[in-house]
Amino acid sequence: MEPDALAAALTRLAPRLAPDGRAVARLTRLSGGASQETWAFEVETPAAPVSLILRRRPEGLQPDPERTAALAAEAALIAAAGRAGAPVPAVIHVCTPQDGIGEAYVMARVEGETLGARIVRQDAFAAVRPGLARRCGEVLAAIHAVDDPALEGLRTADARSELDRYEAIYRETGAERPVFELGFRMLRARAPVLERPVLVHGDFRNGNLIVHPQRGLAAVLDWELAHLGDPAEDLGWICVNSWRFGRHDKPVGGFGDTRDLLDGYAAAGGTPVSPERVAYWQALGSLKWGVMCLIMYRSFATGADPSVERAMIGRRASEAEIDLLPLLEAMA
Repeated sequence: MEPDALAAALTRLAPRLAPDGRAVARLTRLSGGASQETWAFEVETPAAPVSLILRRRPEGLQPDPERTAALAAEAALIAAAGRAGAPVPAVIHVCTPQDGIGEAYVMARVEGETLGARIVRQDAFAAVRPGLARRCGEVLAAIHAVDDPALEGLRTADARSELDRYEAIYRETGAERPVFELGFRMLRARAPVLERPVLVHGDFRNGNLIVHPQRGLAAVLDWELAHLGDPAEDLGWICVNSWRFGRHDKPVGGFGDTRDLLDGYAAAGGTPVSPERVAYWQALGSLKWGVMCLIMYRSFATGADPSVERAMIGRRASEAEIDLLPLLEAMA
């Protein structure tokens, strides 16, 4: 959809997006998001402009029911998580076909930073970094406690089904990487039993969090991979080394320690999770990310996406191998 047409459609919708909304200004496509479009814009009102975000699925791109939810379902999950106490952007409007925008929803814009490298390095975040790991644990406890009709229809995934999914993808690439072969074998042999599925964010990591330099963790973004599963999946994913942005000494997102994460989780009502179970899902997360990197490289090598970004991410498969080996050695 061309920006002018999108701006016109949003302008028609403006009175429903903000009190006395009259027009849309400063519509800007934001970077990031491999499958969805994200647009920032303002609704002009007599009092002051209202800053909003549009999340939209491009025309012709259908959701994969085995992996991603429809955007209306995603918006419902965000609202449900907010009611449970998790910091999320307020959902303002879920678009209908009559709006002429396509599959999309509008949410409030939350002030803060999403770039992980800045969060772990810049002095502006020095005051909030020490408390971020514990706060992440608290927020995940709230997410995992969600009991809402919005959960109906979500897929359920455990360690074995995730291994099945990513090993199938790995085999399709034709790659023969000994570390990944070892990872699939060892993780399958040690796969924990999923006893009580909970709402899992599915991509809870530094980079999908809005962090404010004074208020700390302000919002959790990117809910498209949400599903029912093992709470340790989220706790382990944020510990994957790729989301530390060079701060390898801080296992939780490059800003904190695992003990703080788990203490915050338990203190907020989460069922205590053992460090060993978190380490298992951290290893599985590293393996999954390595397979994703292979997919990125294949899309570059075949010409499906010749961007330099795809090639650069593809090369990071070797980093995932380096991350995975000590985790596998620890559980041997």
